[in-house]
Amino acid sequence: MRFDYYLYASVVHFLSPLNYNHIMPDQQSPIPAPLTFLKLGGSLITDKSQPSTARPEIITRIAHEIKTALSANPDLRLVIGHGSGSFGHIAAKKYGTRQGVETDEQWQGFAEVWHQASALNRIVVDIFQEVGLPVVSVAPSASITAQDGEIAIWNKHPIHTMLNQGLLPIIYGDVAFDIQRGGTILSTEDLFKHLALDLRPQRILLAGIEEGVWADYPANTQLIEHITPQNFTDVLPALGGSAHTDVTGGMASKVQEMLSLAESVEGLEISIFSGQSDGSILKALQGRPLGTRIMV
Repeated sequence: MRFDYYLYASVVHFLSPLNYNHIMPDQQSPIPAPLTFLKLGGSLITDKSQPSTARPEIITRIAHEIKTALSANPDLRLVIGHGSGSFGHIAAKKYGTRQGVETDEQWQGFAEVWHQASALNRIVVDIFQEVGLPVVSVAPSASITAQDGEIAIWNKHPIHTMLNQGLLPIIYGDVAFDIQRGGTILSTEDLFKHLALDLRPQRILLAGIEEGVWADYPANTQLIEHITPQNFTDVLPALGGSAHTDVTGGMASKVQEMLSLAESVEGLEISIFSGQSDGSILKALQGRPLGTRIMV
């Protein structure tokens, strides 16, 4: 794939913090606290055993719980993310999109993964809007440039503005154009990891279908309550994969990424918990301890 290095260097220079502050002077304006990142896992909002099958009843219930939490605490600020579940992972695995995009067939696959991921995002956004949540979707494919699978350029000014104006940004696992690979896939955790270094949230809540991280997966009888740098090596053998297709990594990679992030953002606490039961999302947003907590 041909690439104009000088054009890229110019863009990076133009969007560097020094120059970017001149064109977007309020990008670094303070975000009202507290700030929470909430991820709705693909396994929670879709049926990962059935291609392109959403769970609208779950999404609706979660939307109502978010609205209740915001009504009870108007100062709460949220960045919401969601996985693709059965809408994106199957096509992504078929075409190997995360590893790179080069051939015509792979670019067709890139477009297919984009279409499926955006279709699920539209379902989520429509339901949230119907419930009365002021959500605005932020598509990674249209706002991020990657470099070898990592975020290289991201204009985050719109997200800052949304938060300052009381809106709810929704980001999601999506394809992205990649300077080295041609194209790739960025998971919600990839996006949260990059965004957290800028916005410095107090909490990251990862809601899926598991109660947390199990010490005896897949028997699932012993829940690990805390994961820290001190005990990570001990719990690593227990971190199993996913029961269904997930091209963005299993539980081990997600826990390792979140632990590294907790070490980088002072005071950050991360929870992995089940969002399946009624009231679980509301409890998490209210600060009640659920599932497995990752902290330093």
